[in-house]
Amino acid sequence: MNPHFDFYFGNKIDGSIAKLDYSKLSNFRGELRNITLIFKPFYYQIGAFKLLFKKYDKFLLLGEYYCVSTWLILIFGKILNKKVFLWTHGWYGNESFIKGFVKKVFFKMADGLFLYGDYAKKLMISEGFDGSTLHVVYNSLDYDQQFAIRKRIQLSSVFKGHFLNNNPNLIFIGRLTKIKRLDLLIEAVSLCSLSGNAVNLTIIGDGDELSFLEVLVRNYNLNVWFYGPCYEEEKIAELVYNADLCVSPGNVGLTAMHSLGYGTPVITHNDFTNQMPEFEAIAPGETGDFFEYQDINSLHNKIITWLDDKSGKRELVRQNCFKMIDLKYNPKYQSELILSILEKW
Repeated sequence: MNPHFDFYFGNKIDGSIAKLDYSKLSNFRGELRNITLIFKPFYYQIGAFKLLFKKYDKFLLLGEYYCVSTWLILIFGKILNKKVFLWTHGWYGNESFIKGFVKKVFFKMADGLFLYGDYAKKLMISEGFDGSTLHVVYNSLDYDQQFAIRKRIQLSSVFKGHFLNNNPNLIFIGRLTKIKRLDLLIEAVSLCSLSGNAVNLTIIGDGDELSFLEVLVRNYNLNVWFYGPCYEEEKIAELVYNADLCVSPGNVGLTAMHSLGYGTPVITHNDFTNQMPEFEAIAPGETGDFFEYQDINSLHNKIITWLDDKSGKRELVRQNCFKMIDLKYNPKYQSELILSILEKW
C-alpha cells in the first residue's frame, strides 16, 4: 500500500507548539498562510481552496469549523466530485444547541471523519451520524523514540536522591495551567500526608499557575519537586518510568500518552464531557483509574487505593501500560488504518 499523497501545513498556530520538521516529509509541498478573519477564532487558509482544482481526488483536513476555507472545500468538493475527509475531536457531549447545530452541518458535509476516540463516535451516532463514516484512529506521540528509550531504560534512584525518602512517587507532566487543576492534586497530596500516607510529587512543566502552586505547596509543607520544563526525552523517560503513578486532575490529553508510553499508570477525572479523547487509554485497574470530577476526597482515595492495591505489582502495571500504547496509540496503527480507509474510496 503506497498511495501518492502530498502534505500542506498552516504556517502558524496559537500557542507554543513547535512546527514539524518538513525535511522529514518527502511529499511536503508547502505552507498555507493562516489569516484571522475580522476576529478570532475564525480564520482562512490562503492557498487551501485552490488545491481543489489540482490533480487531487481526496483531501484530509483538520476538522476545525472555525476555518472558513475548509467550509469552502467541503461545499465545492461536492460540486467537483472530490472526496473530503476531516480529522477531528468530533463530539464532546457538552455542546450548546447552536454549537451542536453548526458542528452537525459542518461534519455531515464530509465524506468521512477520523476521530480520536470511541466516546466521540458513540455520541455522534446518537446525534444521527452514520457510523460507517466515523473512523476512530486514536492519537500518539513519537512512538519510535519512546519505544527505543524504554527498551534500554532501567530503574534508578532519581526520586530517592532528590527527596531522601522511600515514599511512593506521583508525577505530572504538562503545561501548568488552570484547566489542569493541579491545585486539586496538591490538596490531595496534603490529604495523603494527613492520613499517614505521605507521597512525593514531581511536576514537570511550566506555565501561568507555577507561582500559585508554589505558594500552595509551601503552605502545606509538602514534598513537591517543581522540576520545571524539560525537553530532553531521556530525562523525561527516567522520571516517568520511575514514578508509581501519574495524576492529571484536569483534562488529561497527551499527558496520558507520555505516561503510559513509559509504563506509568494515570489517574484523571471521570467527567468525559470535559475530557480529551486520550482518557480512553485509561483502563480502570489496569492502566489507571478515574476519580469523581473536582472531588478532592475522591482523588485522595483513588491515589491511596491504587498505591495499596498495586503494591508489588508495578511491573505488571508497567506492561499493561506498554500494551495499551503498542496496540492502538501509535503512528503505525494510525497510518495503516487511515490509508486502508482512504483506499476504499
